[in-house]
Amino acid sequence: MKNRICSLFNIQYPIIQGGMIWCSSWRLASAVSNAGGLGLIGAGSMYPDVLKMHIQKCRQASPKPFGVNIPLLYPDLEDVMKVVVESGVKIVFTSAGNPAIWTPYLKENDIKVVHVIANTKFAQKAIDAGVDAIVAEGFEAGGHNGREETTTMCLLPMIRKVADIPLLAAGGIGSGAAMLACFALGAEGVQIGSLFAAAEESSAHEHFKQKIIHSSEGETMLRMKKLMPVRLLQNEFAQAVSEAESQGASAEELKVLLGRARAKKGMFEGDLSEGELEIGQVASQIKEIKSVSQIMKDLWREFEEAKEKIAGL
Repeated sequence: MKNRICSLFNIQYPIIQGGMIWCSSWRLASAVSNAGGLGLIGAGSMYPDVLKMHIQKCRQASPKPFGVNIPLLYPDLEDVMKVVVESGVKIVFTSAGNPAIWTPYLKENDIKVVHVIANTKFAQKAIDAGVDAIVAEGFEAGGHNGREETTTMCLLPMIRKVADIPLLAAGGIGSGAAMLACFALGAEGVQIGSLFAAAEESSAHEHFKQKIIHSSEGETMLRMKKLMPVRLLQNEFAQAVSEAESQGASAEELKVLLGRARAKKGMFEGDLSEGELEIGQVASQIKEIKSVSQIMKDLWREFEEAKEKIAGL
């Protein structure tokens, strides 16, 4: 396919892998890039020196373009940005913060910048900051989420009305047919997380991957809205959060309950009881662990089949 997203990143398919903490290592990112999409290293769970190593290994594993996802609430942000620039990374996706602070710096260093938003207000802020593209992420998405709880189907056309720049859709996309639906609403590409979190090449723990493919409809819920809204797969920790919130827990109380390294414990170390298990609503549709290559082939085949079906109506 040839469109603005493919041209912007010099990729074959307008499919971008989510830069998920504890799942998006160099191995996953390079596999997605080698399969024709755009792989992203998830810097949110990496110290600067670890990120540098992942960038180096990704470059060794793939001659194709790849990028780095950086949550702007990262504690070592200056060091992370320095690593990205010094390592010659050319694509950065930012999220969870003000794009006006770091976008000019990245652009000055010849880096393409994409910012993730969940409403029209922040879409305009990202455009004003000079980003090259935006990701409209709906309520269905895993990980950190928008407080407005706007679904992808509602969010996309609203963002398209205010944004002339390249637009990616995220949240609830688990098939080529869902991808086509996003295109019908104004997207020019998709960013997919959950499918790749359960991929063979994902750095997520095998226990977490098994939890994903055996999950059922309704097993994910948006929690911790007083802190940073996050979609969690149901387990003992998520239940404890739910009970605390129902009793009116303050942000400070939720912070204590969350503690430190909770996401690492769940997604990377495989503690399915006390760990934080971040995943999207589409998890209940994922029924097997597949290679990235197979996931990409299936997505594009389904996209083409859905397009032919719609054309025949």
